[in-house]
Amino acid sequence: MTVHAKTPITLIGGVRVSSGLLDMALLHASDVVAADSGADRALAHGLTPRAVFGDFDSISGDARAQLDPATLHPMPDQDSTDFDKCLRQVSAPLILGVGFCGERLDHQMAACNTLVRHPGQRCVLLGETDLMVLCPPTIHLPLPEGCRVSLFPMGAVEGASDGLEWPIGGLNFAPDGRVGTSNAALGPVHLSITAPKMLLMLPVDRLDTLVTALSESAAHWPEAGGRR
Repeated sequence: MTVHAKTPITLIGGVRVSSGLLDMALLHASDVVAADSGADRALAHGLTPRAVFGDFDSISGDARAQLDPATLHPMPDQDSTDFDKCLRQVSAPLILGVGFCGERLDHQMAACNTLVRHPGQRCVLLGETDLMVLCPPTIHLPLPEGCRVSLFPMGAVEGASDGLEWPIGGLNFAPDGRVGTSNAALGPVHLSITAPKMLLMLPVDRLDTLVTALSESAAHWPEAGGRR
């Protein structure tokens, strides 16, 4: 079963999230899907997910009992994370993920890997202090002077920039080489990236700016393997 949505979706994972962070996502995406025990998180906040995907090793029996069995979609394979399973099964113009960052470093690193493995998805992960997205081929961000802009490569990648304190043009980025964390905006920032390998990180209070910028960016990466 695949969820096809014409409007943005909030995807809830199993990490504890504040009501404020969840409300921030819901302002942009009121439709909810959950990853495994993210169903428990959703129900605890008074939300009923339209679908739940995952290996179901952590969803509670109480959550199962409260939800329509038709919304539960166990996927028992252990070769992918619950987040990866959700991105394979959800189609939406934008996905805002909460509950995937902040508790376990291994899970957070796996989430970074999943963003790069699904370049065709527009998916923003929200943490309590930062947000993260796979940078599209081009994006224009009307940021205030001094706003932190971090770029972290998940593979070999290059790019060009306007409006950054330390321009990225002519640099070769790689996870075992040069990275671009703790850069800063001089004002509006324009980025061009050569491959779907660069994670863009901003303060979480810039979510509205990022959502608007993503909606205005016509450039998309193709899904891996030619899908979507």
